[in-house]
Amino acid sequence: MVAVGALWAVLLVMLAVTYTRLDPVELYNVSNDGIAGGLSRVLVEVNFPVALVALATSLIALDVLGGRWWWLGGPAIGLCALTAWPGVVDDGDLDARLVNALPAAGVVLAIALTVAAVRRVGAAPSGLRRYDGIRVFVAVAVIALSLPWIAADLGFFLPDGVFITERPYTGSDGGTSAAVHLGHHHGLDGALLVVTALALSRARLRAPRLGAVTTGYVALMLAYGAVIFTEDLLHEQLEKRGSIDWRIPSALTPSVSTVWLVIVLVAAAIAFVVRHEHAARRAG
Repeated sequence: MVAVGALWAVLLVMLAVTYTRLDPVELYNVSNDGIAGGLSRVLVEVNFPVALVALATSLIALDVLGGRWWWLGGPAIGLCALTAWPGVVDDGDLDARLVNALPAAGVVLAIALTVAAVRRVGAAPSGLRRYDGIRVFVAVAVIALSLPWIAADLGFFLPDGVFITERPYTGSDGGTSAAVHLGHHHGLDGALLVVTALALSRARLRAPRLGAVTTGYVALMLAYGAVIFTEDLLHEQLEKRGSIDWRIPSALTPSVSTVWLVIVLVAAAIAFVVRHEHAARRAG
């Protein structure tokens, strides 16, 4: 969990610097500039998707700490879950609002829980897992494919080549922009959710019922991250290149739809595999 926290902390620092120094017109759906702009975008990112990650780490921490910690874990989970409420985070307007303080408070509580759990069990690696090779391969591949978004988060364009970045693209509204705009992309959120879920799926869970819920949620986070990562990647690198003329429907917001049915089914399959992995390890 320490490594997961460090990963997201690095992202938040990147966003704070980039959204502070760049003009909002170069970015996506923000209007604040300077330090206010940087802090505003960081707060929204803490809501989505950091609060989703914090919910998972809260569940894992509660598995370590035991039932008496629910006085802190319950509010943490409830506040973090608010980020999924319609309108709390609006992809069309990424300026921070007062309501964004609520999921952020949940993240703070989740950090306190995580610190308590790490102090109890330590932060040392817990040994290899059966599917760690697959985890590493997927994580490396996802990060490699995310290089244009990482560069955009740092405030510059990766040179056009294997990836298209600065190539002009004319959208359906007739407006022209770079294929990969500067600033943050939800595709990178998806990539980091995948990497995070792969790491958290290694956690040794003790409580049977809470462990089942935690495994299911982490699997859902992995499936969700994979879908929004793939959707943004195909849109920016293949559709904008002209290689395909279709795209995966947006799955950013939970809905009754085919794409969300796919996410749930994939999550169920992942949860089954992870639980089988942990059962085999316990038996061994």
